[in-house]
Amino acid sequence: MKAVIQRVKHSSVTVDGEMISKIDNGFMILLGVMDGDTEEDADKLVKKIPVLRIFEDENGKMNLSLLDVSGEILLVSQFTLCADCSHGRRPSFTKSAPPAEANALYEYVANELEKSGVKSVKKGIFGADMKVDLLNDGPVTIILDSKELK
Repeated sequence: MKAVIQRVKHSSVTVDGEMISKIDNGFMILLGVMDGDTEEDADKLVKKIPVLRIFEDENGKMNLSLLDVSGEILLVSQFTLCADCSHGRRPSFTKSAPPAEANALYEYVANELEKSGVKSVKKGIFGADMKVDLLNDGPVTIILDSKELK
């Protein structure tokens, strides 16, 4: 499972011209679910994300977590994170989980993040054509892969 975490001042998701989710200070997270990912993979990400110390303290040092700053999360499913670009010019998405499994794990991650004490967890619409707007703060962008976490 892969997560691209962007520290944002604000972020929103629009579907068919209608804004469906919006957050202020926090993380906009793109989540890619790989074939074979499990709740154990999800748990590794959920354990790490809220406590990542990538917000600045009073000295300008990245010492504060999402929980410390009462930040929000906007979680967006993105199967293209699972792309295999090793051959040719057209990405292959055969490494992404089947939609039903991916959606179940996406919902699981959202629910577990809510339980972790995050102020607010908002979502995109799984499988929809979404327009994501954000103001990346820093910019700070972190990539997590559940297979690389201890």
